[in-house]
Amino acid sequence: MAATVQNVVTSGVFELDGGSWNVDNNVWVVGDDREVIVIDAAHDAGRIAEAVGERAVRAIVCTHAHNDHVNAAPDLAGRTGAPILLHPEDRVLWDQTHPDRAPDGELTDGQTLTIAGTELQVLHTPGHAPGAVCLYSRELGVVFSGDTLFHGGPGATGRSYSDYPTIVKSITERLFALPDDTTVHTGHGESTAIGAEKAGSSGWEKP
Repeated sequence: MAATVQNVVTSGVFELDGGSWNVDNNVWVVGDDREVIVIDAAHDAGRIAEAVGERAVRAIVCTHAHNDHVNAAPDLAGRTGAPILLHPEDRVLWDQTHPDRAPDGELTDGQTLTIAGTELQVLHTPGHAPGAVCLYSRELGVVFSGDTLFHGGPGATGRSYSDYPTIVKSITERLFALPDDTTVHTGHGESTAIGAEKAGSSGWEKP
C-alpha cells in the first residue's frame, strides 16, 4: 500500500532581513500507520507531534531553511529522535535561526528517500533559497514544492539569498518536466497542479 499524505497547518512569524510577517505554513506528513517523514517542521512541534501520534518519524525534511519552515525542527527532532535533513547550500539560512544546532544530514539532488515503501526524489530547485529542494513521488503523483512554486506562480525572490531568474529556471527545467497531472503541495496556501501552473506561466515576468 502506498504512503498517504496528511496536511497540518501551523501559524507563526517569518523573519528575514529585519522584517517579520505572520504566516500560515503547510506541514506535510507522508507515510503509513507505522512510519512517516515530516516535510517542513514549522512553528509548532507539539501540534506536528500530535498529528504524527505513535508513528515513527524517520526524517524531518526541510525544503529550505527560512525560519518559518525550520523553527520547530530541533524541538520535533528532540521529541521523535528523527534526523533533520537539509541541502547544504541552505546552511547559511539555517544558521540564522539555529546557530547552535546543525542539521543531522544533507539532501542532495537526485537522492531518493523511501518511506512506507514509497519513494520521494529530491530535486534541487534553487531560487527562493540557494538550497531549496522539492520532493517528487511518481507513485503518489505529487511534488512537495516548499516555497519554489505556488498556485499562481513562483515563490518570492525579493529578499537575501534569492534570485528570480534562478527560480524560474528551476521551475521550468525541473518542475515543468514532471507530468501535467502532478499535484503540487505547496509550503503555504492551496495545492495546485503542474499543468495548471505551466499554462499560467506565459504571464510571468521573463528573467
